[in-house]
Amino acid sequence: MQANSSQNGLFSPIEIRNLTLKNRIVASAMCQYSAIRGAPTNWHLDHHALFAVGGVALGFTEATAVEERGRITHACTGIWDDCHIEPFRQIAEIYHRNGALAGMQLAHAGRKASCTIRSGGGEYLTETSGPEPKWETIAPSSIAFGKNEAFPKELTQPEIQEVVAAWAEAARRTEEAGFDVLEIHGAHGYLINQFLSPITNGRKDKYGGSLANRIRFALEVVDAVRSNWPSEKPLFFRLSSIDGVADGWTIEESIQLAKLLGEHGVDVVDCSAGGILHWIDTQLLTVGEGYQVPYAERIRSEAQIATMAVGLILSASHADQIIRTGQADLIALARTILFDPFWTLHAAQELGADPDFGMWPKQYRGSLSSWYRRSFLESLQNEKQR
Repeated sequence: MQANSSQNGLFSPIEIRNLTLKNRIVASAMCQYSAIRGAPTNWHLDHHALFAVGGVALGFTEATAVEERGRITHACTGIWDDCHIEPFRQIAEIYHRNGALAGMQLAHAGRKASCTIRSGGGEYLTETSGPEPKWETIAPSSIAFGKNEAFPKELTQPEIQEVVAAWAEAARRTEEAGFDVLEIHGAHGYLINQFLSPITNGRKDKYGGSLANRIRFALEVVDAVRSNWPSEKPLFFRLSSIDGVADGWTIEESIQLAKLLGEHGVDVVDCSAGGILHWIDTQLLTVGEGYQVPYAERIRSEAQIATMAVGLILSASHADQIIRTGQADLIALARTILFDPFWTLHAAQELGADPDFGMWPKQYRGSLSSWYRRSFLESLQNEKQR
């Protein structure tokens, strides 16, 4: 079922399970390629502090690997070991100190792992191309991501269960680190998406072929995570709503999966798209402002589950309209708030939700309020004198 939402706009609160988000704005997961042996560093603390102070209701960690071999690059974060709990606890505390909720995004890159850092890991590691040697990648089928790239190891059924167990352990560590929300990354061509898509899943057993078989791994991961994640805490699932290539995963399949995700304990579907191949068919997936919002709207309406819209949502008025018209329940921002970490607070000013700067840190309110009033009065006076 959809989250309890009054659809009163971008700055209305929303209840999901036992938690209340103070507004509808979420800092999306953004890889920073700055981790050391999986652990977040001081840079990650600075990165998340920007969004926490900037007024988001919820901020997600970057794609955090449930296994060491599930990292995209050697510099990606992970939570495959208990030693990672304490560094991540510091990130959760940053959000909590600033009145926001902390979200962990758990991921496994599958065949897209073992890459160099270059703009997000576009090239596979060789023995000499990075500070760490290449490692063996895994996938539902031994199909390479691209021409002249490594063939992943096809997982056996017992090995699949080992990976599922790794997700469960990662959920336990996430809870111990004090996070409020957990998101399973099932999009962008990573391991779960590789099982879902007929492009990458050529299996002949119970994990391949029919839709029921291709979604089996995703649902097993959800069940394993839910078993170690408190019932009062929300669970999100990031989904590539379509692959954007011929014969790939479709929006109709996403709707069917979303219905089952809700039955298995997922509260919000984070509606992204693409990533299964290096390229997309622009006839099937055209990138532009708000281009993924229609997927969030269809899944919300037809699967009767709360959704999060993401992808080139730039203006406060557009984000507000998405919420008010019931196209989605939450708005996830990435590059938009990298460019302006105070986007949330500026949006509140623009939409008239915070005329007295009450949402800003108390240390800033007096100075900003007096500056704004003075600037506003001066501009009015200048207008009169023209």
